[in-house]
Amino acid sequence: MTKLRCIAVDDEPLALDIIEDYVSKVPFLELVKRTENAIEALQLVQAGGIDLVFLDIQMPELTGIQFLKIANGKSNYILTTAYSQYALESYDLNVSDYLLKPIAFDRFYKAVEKVHNQQQKNLEQAPPPAAVAPVVPAAPTAHPVQDFIFVKTEHKIQKIQLDDILYIEGLKDYISIYTKAERVITLQNMKKMEETLPSSQFIRVHKSYIISLDKIESIERSRITIFGKVIPIGDTYRDEFFKRIDNKNI
Repeated sequence: MTKLRCIAVDDEPLALDIIEDYVSKVPFLELVKRTENAIEALQLVQAGGIDLVFLDIQMPELTGIQFLKIANGKSNYILTTAYSQYALESYDLNVSDYLLKPIAFDRFYKAVEKVHNQQQKNLEQAPPPAAVAPVVPAAPTAHPVQDFIFVKTEHKIQKIQLDDILYIEGLKDYISIYTKAERVITLQNMKKMEETLPSSQFIRVHKSYIISLDKIESIERSRITIFGKVIPIGDTYRDEFFKRIDNKNI
């Protein structure tokens, strides 16, 4: 049986607990992520491989309606909310169903069954391959590599290409993302940003700095220069940084 890969997005942990419990009872569903962070969820959807999103509407960082507009049709959506006034607008954005809290399991099952049946129908209607290719052992499935992030600034949600990032500086209550063209300020902590960025491309070198390895211009003792900016290497991060540098044969 083909399973629907799902994520649940809600700023209320109890609501996520309920969705997680319901998903566990349905054989054709697989919950790959539950999160209170709408921006994190949006990045997962944009990266691909998510079949169904259980999405709350009233969230502090990004409303469900804003989420749908930015995602622009990627994945299927079932909205989960205590407010009925958004139903009409959400259907204009082609959501699969609209569940009002508190959600009963039978109503939940009816909604996910509709998505599953449509997926099965799409698979059955897919054209057969032109020719049978020789059987070759399949390589491990790899998820698409994400090449951008979304961050919340004062007035908008901004998309930033990873290749454009030079370095990131952490301050007291926010971080600054520096590119050659601009500085983007967002309310987020360094640990969360470090977890979001691909480790193959970025490394933390100081409690206040994350850098792009590809953007290093020079290294002198305990200082890195990127685009004219001198960045210190903290004692805690020194060994790991130079190990990574040695592995890249710099």
